[in-house]
Amino acid sequence: MFEYIYGVVTDITPAYIVLENQGIGYLIAMGNPYRYSGKKEKVKVYVHQVIREDAHLLYGFEKRQDKELFLKLISVSGIGPKSGLAIMANEDHSGMVAAIEAGNINYLVKFPGVGKKTAQQMVLDLQGKLGAFVEGDLFAPEEEVPSGDATALTEALAALEALGYSTKEIKRVEKALKALEEQSTDEYLRAGLKLLMK
Repeated sequence: MFEYIYGVVTDITPAYIVLENQGIGYLIAMGNPYRYSGKKEKVKVYVHQVIREDAHLLYGFEKRQDKELFLKLISVSGIGPKSGLAIMANEDHSGMVAAIEAGNINYLVKFPGVGKKTAQQMVLDLQGKLGAFVEGDLFAPEEEVPSGDATALTEALAALEALGYSTKEIKRVEKALKALEEQSTDEYLRAGLKLLMK
């Protein structure tokens, strides 16, 4: 129903943003909501709507290519929108596509909610169908805007939890993140995701 919504981000939480357009605040689930920290101008968020018996949900993406990759992921049996969003949160999309093409199950099971069976299904369903996502740098992240918030690390850890990572996994990367120089929430989250994929 919706391709994108253009508006101002009025609220950011570990799991979603609120995007205001024409006086309506749209709650949009995001893999990394903190990429919008500090952005006061209007932004375009590509969305995918999921209608369930008990809810109408919006899943958001910064780029059309991200949305298209998400749609490919949720077409796989065993991957729902929440798992798809958690997979998309890791910004090494080219690495994920390469792992699918190479049948690298060990890499794919590092994503939250992806077991061996689901990883094998990803390879089976998507291998050879993701060529468009590795041509050119489609997934280059935009320049980060520092949040300037002292609770940036706490917010980033909460975002990892919202994506489905276990307390044990989060504790494993927390020490390494604390050792970094002060970062924005977005930067902490990106670093945490990279560490979790190692």
